[in-house]
Amino acid sequence: MTFFDPHEEFTWMVDITFLLSNWNCIFGNGCQGVLTGPSPELEQGCCSYGAHFADGEDRQRVELAATRLGADQWQFKSKGKNGTTRVKKNGEAVTKLVQNACIFLNRPDFHRGAGCALHVLALDTGESFIPLKPEVCWQVPLRKEPLALESGDVVVRIGQWDRSDWGAGGAEFHWWCTQDPGAFTSSSRVVETMQEELVALMNPWAYEQVLRYCNERSAQGTAVAHPVVRRR
Repeated sequence: MTFFDPHEEFTWMVDITFLLSNWNCIFGNGCQGVLTGPSPELEQGCCSYGAHFADGEDRQRVELAATRLGADQWQFKSKGKNGTTRVKKNGEAVTKLVQNACIFLNRPDFHRGAGCALHVLALDTGESFIPLKPEVCWQVPLRKEPLALESGDVVVRIGQWDRSDWGAGGAEFHWWCTQDPGAFTSSSRVVETMQEELVALMNPWAYEQVLRYCNERSAQGTAVAHPVVRRR
């Protein structure tokens, strides 16, 4: 679906096939992780390599959120006393690693269970997790990609993250969720289950256009099944 957004003054290009699919996150429920071999028992999901920040503002938001975490919410709070982020040799800012995974990832033996400590904070306070977590963490598997055309116009694509989108590192992943039928098990559509993320990635007006179109496609019976599901 493509449409011009008068509020943003550019054109959206949206992957309706993925938004109409029944993909859902299966962290801790069949997710094999992104290491070089299957590792569901670790319950690391896509947190094994830490999070790459979109920019300085993204990094600062997360560092501020980390100061609000208590030991009841964060297994490695003591490890974060000297900071939770670092800059790699290539200049990329990332979250620090503890025991071979993101410093914010609580492990299965933690009394609150496995998962992101920043997400635990959101649940405990009733806040949205979006302002608390690194951008890439709340967006995945959605991907927002601006494309500059030769004409000078801008098209912004909303689609799914595939293994190849991670660059050379993605080739080392043993597994990736949008390519596994086991992750397409929700009773609802992505356009509904990820409404909060889509509104944040786009804007309320643009989301309403997409939702209306998705509903029309579903009502007409013209929706195309996701390729992963068709291969079952």
